[in-house]
Amino acid sequence: MLRTRKGFTLIELLIVVVIIGILAAIAIPKFANTKSKAYITAMKSDLKNLTTAEEAFFSDSAKYTTSTTAINFKESTGVNPPTIVTGAGFWTATVSHSQLSGKTCGIGVNTTNPTVTTAGEGEPACN
Repeated sequence: MLRTRKGFTLIELLIVVVIIGILAAIAIPKFANTKSKAYITAMKSDLKNLTTAEEAFFSDSAKYTTSTTAINFKESTGVNPPTIVTGAGFWTATVSHSQLSGKTCGIGVNTTNPTVTTAGEGEPACN
């Protein structure tokens, strides 16, 4: 009399584990850089919002300011407060993120970008 057993053999289970391991080895490096890209996007977004706030302040007072409270600017979570440098008719700002070491983004309005000199005027860029 023949008995039929239900279930998987050890070889079948090992093959499945190996296939899952290969897929994980391919997928993990693809997604490892996603967090840093999100942090950079948050810094660039903050610089664009800072541009809007600075230009609104300039239209009211005919000067730029280094005070983020004067322009009612609030940075995103994790993004450090911007360092703003003003001059006669121009301003620059740089920001960094608490989760990214050595990465700085900057923007320059009516002058060159403080972090990437080849960036366009008013364009946020990171080094």
